[in-house]
Amino acid sequence: MTPTWTRLPDLASRAVGGSVVWANDELFAERENLITPAEAEYRPHTFGHRGQVYDGWETRRRREPGSDSAVVRLGLPGVVRGVVVDTAWFKGNYPPFASVEGTHALGYPSPEELTDWEPLVPKSPLGGDQKHYFDVDVERRYTHVRLTMYPDGGIARLRVHGSPVPDPDLLVPGALDLAALENGAAIAGCSNDFFGKPANLIAPGQAGSMGEGWETARRRDDGNDWVEVTLAAPGVVTLAELDTTHFKGNAPGWASIRGRDARKDPDDWFELLPRTRLQPDTRHRFRVEGPEATHARLDIYPDGGMARMRLFGSLTDAGLDQLTARYADLTR
Repeated sequence: MTPTWTRLPDLASRAVGGSVVWANDELFAERENLITPAEAEYRPHTFGHRGQVYDGWETRRRREPGSDSAVVRLGLPGVVRGVVVDTAWFKGNYPPFASVEGTHALGYPSPEELTDWEPLVPKSPLGGDQKHYFDVDVERRYTHVRLTMYPDGGIARLRVHGSPVPDPDLLVPGALDLAALENGAAIAGCSNDFFGKPANLIAPGQAGSMGEGWETARRRDDGNDWVEVTLAAPGVVTLAELDTTHFKGNAPGWASIRGRDARKDPDDWFELLPRTRLQPDTRHRFRVEGPEATHARLDIYPDGGMARMRLFGSLTDAGLDQLTARYADLTR
């Protein structure tokens, strides 16, 4: 059974700004493939000057003792809840063992300057052409992870699922996207995610295709679909952006946004944006007003897909204190 933490964002993905900053060897297949958002592919009998072309990271056969490693800078630094090491299509050339370590670094160090590596996944056995799921139970913020395989071979993908933790020194409390993953927001629930994960809705950057947004199945009843977001911290939303870019024949016809303050009454929803008509393939922006909120709910009518939702506003003093305290607790 797939672990529930796989529904959390992939902190290492290229889609959220991750980068493979170093590897000691990548003779057969490039290290950058490790964090490609799409599943690994295989094209039979596709040979280059270095042999069969693999959609993954593959090192040469070692003729001396040792191991091969790659270092990934997380696009979204945060707490790691689980790691997926995927050996898809590597059948006679996968590593028999692998481990994963993490570190927290300030600023933008070079790979050589990274120190204080801590174990996230101990040296563990791997099989060929399969996904390996490893739970991580460490309450600490990480900025980089190091994947090591013993002794050599190929790994298709590395997924590092977890909860983003922003650096409060890099936030502007009076002008902030309160619904952004990179600022600490998270998906609290949704009605349907058949075609696209709701976490895509609050991911960094612009969606490159429909597959990078949130999309529901076609409804055959009188209801509507929705997604609820836990805001980065308590704040006041003043501008909402609903982006249906790339959704042309499947954009919602209408949408509305509500907020609530779970610290006071978790069942007391208030209106931020009334039910409003949307256009396909369009970036909509709306001025909104409302009291302090800890959560927001987007309702789409009746169903469909949306690329991004942004909820710009300001943190309350309590909200900034909350983010600052969490960062300090996870970086001690």
